Amino acid sequence: MVLCYHAVSDRWPDPLAVPPSTLERHLRSLVASGFRPADLATAARVGRALHVTFDDAYRSVLRAIPMLDRLRLPATVFACSALAETGAPLAVPELERRSAGYEDELATLDWEGLRALTERGIEIGSHTVTHPHLTQLSDGELARELEESRDAVAASLGRPCPYVAYPYGEHDLRVRRAASAAGYTAAFGLGGDVEHLPAYGLPRVDLYRRDGLVRLALKVSRLPLRRVVRARRGRGHR
Repeated sequence: MVLCYHAVSDRWPDPLAVPPSTLERHLRSLVASGFRPADLATAARVGRALHVTFDDAYRSVLRAIPMLDRLRLPATVFACSALAETGAPLAVPELERRSAGYEDELATLDWEGLRALTERGIEIGSHTVTHPHLTQLSDGELARELEESRDAVAASLGRPCPYVAYPYGEHDLRVRRAASAAGYTAAFGLGGDVEHLPAYGLPRVDLYRRDGLVRLALKVSRLPLRRVVRARRGRGHR
């Protein structure tokens, strides 16, 4: 079970901004129900294993670190390499109106901040260079977004960058092939499993501000159900 969060904030009333208290309730509930902390590769393929991811590398993610430490849960933060140069805000059109009056919530971690997270055991993955809709890019633009971000994370943090999370969770077979060609070990989207190049379309459970424990349980229960259905279809069941 790989969870996907974004910002961690009481103040910003956006679906992406999960209050710290809600995040902690989510994580404590899953741990109490028997999920075991695991690294990202293990959690993506082993039942009852749990890993927490944060897309966009908002500075507010720092609020989650103490609770992750308390629960001994490993985490990965997916960062856009262009933003990490200065800690620039994630100023994408989709958030322009939603962040009005809360522009500071869009600030991201720079390389120094990301490096500090690695020293605390947090893994840093790629979230591309500029957070585009990958399925809309040309082949050359797609390769650049995936390859340059991977190289920048590895060079800036002094460690390999084996994982990428697709912006908006969007991918298709062409994008998955490009992620494989860029040298990633695995790639993460949102939603269910894919049949072709499944290691480059790994699902995560995406959680938002209004997701209480009931919605958490529903979302968590759907992921293994999809996998069972897909496995049965693969064996010829109808």
